[in-house]
Amino acid sequence: IPPTLTPPLTLSRRYRGLTLVLTFLCYTSYHLSRKPISIVKSQLHPNCSALGPNPRNNSNSSTWCSWAPFDGDNYKELFGALDNAFLVAYAIGMFISGIFGERLPLRYYLSGGMVLSGLFTALFGLGYFWDIHVLWYYIIMQVCNGLVQTTGWPSVVACIGNWFGKGKRGLIMGVWNSHTSVGNILGSLIAGVWVSSTWGLSFIVPGIIIAVMGIICFFFLVEYPEDVGCSPPLHHDAGGMTSNEKDPEAITSNEGPLSISGQSRADRSDSPKEPAEEPEAISFLGALRIPGVVEFSLCLLFAKLVSYTFLYWLPLYIVNVGEFLGMVRWEQAWQGQHLLTPLLSLAAHFGAKEAGDLSTLFDVGGILGGIFAGLISDYTGGRATTCCMMLVIAAPMLFLYNHVGQNGIGTSIAMLIVCGALVNGPYALITTAVSADLGTHESLKGNAKALSTVTAIIDGTGSIGAALGPLLAGLISPTGWNNVFYMLIAADVLACLLLTRVVLKEIRWWCGCMARKRGYVRA
Repeated sequence: IPPTLTPPLTLSRRYRGLTLVLTFLCYTSYHLSRKPISIVKSQLHPNCSALGPNPRNNSNSSTWCSWAPFDGDNYKELFGALDNAFLVAYAIGMFISGIFGERLPLRYYLSGGMVLSGLFTALFGLGYFWDIHVLWYYIIMQVCNGLVQTTGWPSVVACIGNWFGKGKRGLIMGVWNSHTSVGNILGSLIAGVWVSSTWGLSFIVPGIIIAVMGIICFFFLVEYPEDVGCSPPLHHDAGGMTSNEKDPEAITSNEGPLSISGQSRADRSDSPKEPAEEPEAISFLGALRIPGVVEFSLCLLFAKLVSYTFLYWLPLYIVNVGEFLGMVRWEQAWQGQHLLTPLLSLAAHFGAKEAGDLSTLFDVGGILGGIFAGLISDYTGGRATTCCMMLVIAAPMLFLYNHVGQNGIGTSIAMLIVCGALVNGPYALITTAVSADLGTHESLKGNAKALSTVTAIIDGTGSIGAALGPLLAGLISPTGWNNVFYMLIAADVLACLLLTRVVLKEIRWWCGCMARKRGYVRA
């Protein structure tokens, strides 16, 4: 080996590590810049009566400290409109983004989107310093930010798919996908530093961070292994191995939902001899025909509805429920009824910063859930079954959190972590490992120009649910938070039901494997 060259295997490992870390940091910054709005909500319309007398006699005493136009009784609907502006734009843009991502250099596309996202995030925060009280300004910033943020997910998943084969993709991507929760946690903590004093900085600082990361991505991201002299990964099991029983994913039949490994030895041996023509990017309808894309897309719609409702409304829920429980406690104390535990008093004192910090525990659970879902799905080979089981357990846990989750700080912490794991686990698995599996499906015959489109279709459909969830929460929450949780439980059940056909295929596949194993033993 020439002294100036690194051995191919070592070089490939280095670049794979670089790609993992860089795309992790990139998408962490995306979610970091989305989170501030949920933290700042409670500061835009705080409980002014708790801050003392009104220093301005000419203003309403109950809303004198609120930020117009969010100082009216319809503030929850306006918050819902802000969320919806971002998420509807994101959902619409995502279907187009994957098509552009297949046809433009990913490095330019991703870094440009990050810089623009930083710009619009900072402009939202500048509304504080420019003393802007017009709703349409904030709506327009949210729409623009939603559109440019669609550059992120298809690009980073495509980069990871280009560098990593099937292998233990579920576990690798489960760990890697923790960027979503890490970004939410960092976004909450960073926004919380200034939320009670200068909330504009809660947006400007995350905007600067994502723009800087975009510049770093431009200079260091490597899109394809071939660009640096490395061999591309194998997306299917190589060599027609006979040890299929040892690898659950290597024996997925052609009837399986993701059917990755149906190629014959002849097909694999011939594939390197094909002329190296640049394959055409897959069409939108062509991507929809890939088995499993429609089912997982619709499942993600409802799973993301639940996840994003928590993302945007959990801090406000903690504040509102804490205030309500605090009033109940004082009323019972006034009447001489000491029925609530002393820990309950803690819930009554959650301010905007404390509620934001507590809400990060939901994302901590999301990290654990994503890793757990990837590990189980790798071991069993059943992506859909793993998602379905977690969704089934999540429904009663959401009910319990709403009814007992505020009974004490310890209970609240435990319930938030468990609910975060069960809600975000399926969401993480579908948007990462499942999307990469379907984007490298055997029916594509090695065409690598499908990964961004498939990812965009799945995440774009999920983003419709992400837009509906916060909007419905804003409309339903005035009737009571119980109704919001009933809506979330119903969405959870529907997400599970939509995977029924794929789950049945996986069960039939497992039964076939067991039958073959019994046949081998008898023989």
